[in-house]
Amino acid sequence: MSAVHSVAVSSSAVSRCPKNHHSLPASMSLPTTARPIFRSAFSGVSLHLPPPKVIPRRNSYVSKVTVMMAKPAIQFIQGTDEQTVPDVRLTKSRDGTNGVAIFTFDQPSVFDSSSELGDITGFYMIDEEGVLQSVDVSAKFINGKPARIEAKYVMRSLRDWDRFMRFMERYSQANGLQFVKK
Repeated sequence: MSAVHSVAVSSSAVSRCPKNHHSLPASMSLPTTARPIFRSAFSGVSLHLPPPKVIPRRNSYVSKVTVMMAKPAIQFIQGTDEQTVPDVRLTKSRDGTNGVAIFTFDQPSVFDSSSELGDITGFYMIDEEGVLQSVDVSAKFINGKPARIEAKYVMRSLRDWDRFMRFMERYSQANGLQFVKK
């Protein structure tokens, strides 16, 4: 069993300790007259080390925003840009909180490359801000051959609408589109 010892330290014994005792090397011990006397299994000298200094490094990681100036693109198969420029119809609710964009592609190039690259997986609008996507894509066939693709993108908030309009502005500038209000 372990025994509990009470420790009594007189103020005169503590006052005789050197004030800079925390800076003594580990191999050096304090004079016996300066150490308080108490019964303990510990026979060494307690060291009080200052907290480590944090030195800023020049090559430390700093969060940086990287803006990639990519040409805005529309894709049906991820990684393959659609070359056909669509006809786009926009509708917006009266209160402006939501809207729908309907893209119509006549004879899209995805039909030519889908046999090598795979099936249409969705509708992706990609620009430097990121990706807007939808799975509401339908193909129209004439005489058993694919002729047209319609894709619908739904905007459920004013924030979604603003983000879509920023994409469309970039896409229209890159592809020579213009807005015609009906």
